[in-house]
Amino acid sequence: MVILGIILLVIGFLTGLSILWTIGIILLVIGAILWVLGAVGHAVGGRRHYW
Repeated sequence: MVILGIILLVIGFLTGLSILWTIGIILLVIGAILWVLGAVGHAVGGRRHYW
């Protein structure tokens, strides 16, 4: 999810499409939150680790 967010940010920046930029930021933030939750040991979506 983090990688997809970064890809969408780059594509949105290069093409000037603000919707891709916005979706990329949202995916990047959600991916980072899930990554941190999984790293500290909280089960995310039924999985002990999220990466």
